Amino acid sequence: MLNLNSQPKVKTFFDLGTWTFTHIVYEDSGTPCIIIDSVLNYDHKSGRTATHSAYEVVEFIQQENLQCHWILETHAHADHLTAAPYLQSKLGGKIAIGSQITTIQDVFSKVFHLEPSFKRDGSQFDYLIPPDGILTFGNLSCLAIDVPGHTPACLAYQIGDAIFVGDTLFMPDVGTARCDFPGGNAVNLYESIQKLLLYPEDTRLFMCHDYPPNNRPISHISSVKEQKENNIHIHDGVTKEEFVDIRTKRDKTLEMPVLILPSIQVNIRAGHFPPVEENGVAYLKIPLNML
Repeated sequence: MLNLNSQPKVKTFFDLGTWTFTHIVYEDSGTPCIIIDSVLNYDHKSGRTATHSAYEVVEFIQQENLQCHWILETHAHADHLTAAPYLQSKLGGKIAIGSQITTIQDVFSKVFHLEPSFKRDGSQFDYLIPPDGILTFGNLSCLAIDVPGHTPACLAYQIGDAIFVGDTLFMPDVGTARCDFPGGNAVNLYESIQKLLLYPEDTRLFMCHDYPPNNRPISHISSVKEQKENNIHIHDGVTKEEFVDIRTKRDKTLEMPVLILPSIQVNIRAGHFPPVEENGVAYLKIPLNML
């Protein structure tokens, strides 16, 4: 664990179209920053992309005179497209993801029967973060915590007293991530969450998504204490066997995310689109009867 005494500032943006939070982490105005889990707007009816959610991030960073050092992904998302290349073009910084992204690339390059030139070595990203790897930006440091389960390549990021959990945990009244995607594993998810719950109870946990029940207001932050006491899937006292049973039964009731097909194809390319074809247009594929 890194020093938990520092309290980095966090500016969070919410994309209602995908229920996704993007976090900007920094020390103060005029200092280096990182961006975690950005969103490229995508209309699945027309196939058009837009950058209005990402532009809000750019605007804030420029207003605060921040210097973008890293654009991080907690994993290859299946519910939204990353805006990492757009942000890099406007702000600089390096695009990074966990080193196990190569496993995801190998699986989904076969699912989508991608072009022979598609590389499965993670080289589309500027940097592949190993488990327990540390990134620095200014006076702050970011520890990559290996949290497989939702996917084999999930990372959480600890910066001072804050942990950015990706899809591993949701708000306590929503529960935990699904484990039924290729490579997902409920046993691994249980063990990953227990790793996070070992942190001090007042550690701030920043969500990647919120799907509030009962008209609860959108919320992006919880604590280790709140999760241990109230998480509907994995509160204190829930055994590994009980969790796996809960999670497996729940996953069988879930539909595929609306944007899984475009998201995965783009996100395993670090947010870049497939190569354009002879007519100057890039295309995404829809595999029939596979997922």
